[in-house]
Amino acid sequence: MALHAGDGDAKGRGTNPAELIAAAIAGSFSLTLADELGQAGYKPRAVDTMATVTLEYLAAGWTLTQILLSVTATVPRAVECDFVDATLRAKANCPISRALNANTIMTAKLTRKE
Repeated sequence: MALHAGDGDAKGRGTNPAELIAAAIAGSFSLTLADELGQAGYKPRAVDTMATVTLEYLAAGWTLTQILLSVTATVPRAVECDFVDATLRAKANCPISRALNANTIMTAKLTRKE
């Protein structure tokens, strides 16, 4: 079962705890990446992150087993290798992601609009 913002409960109503976790991860990762890019000398115009969390029913009960981060950042004049390094540092340093015991995978896209 994968959930992301907007799924709501099983009947399509409201917000569920997994959505709140996904929103917290997405926001925290975006802030962490913006900070990493700033420390590398770049000024990001936008960092958009979608987090999808996967819940599985294990022997211990429902468990968050995977987080997929899909990030797109607009960073004028950024060098691709610097961007990749910043995303990897942000993934390792994001406080919300670190607090969870789940496999985190990521896709990242850089745009350089002036």
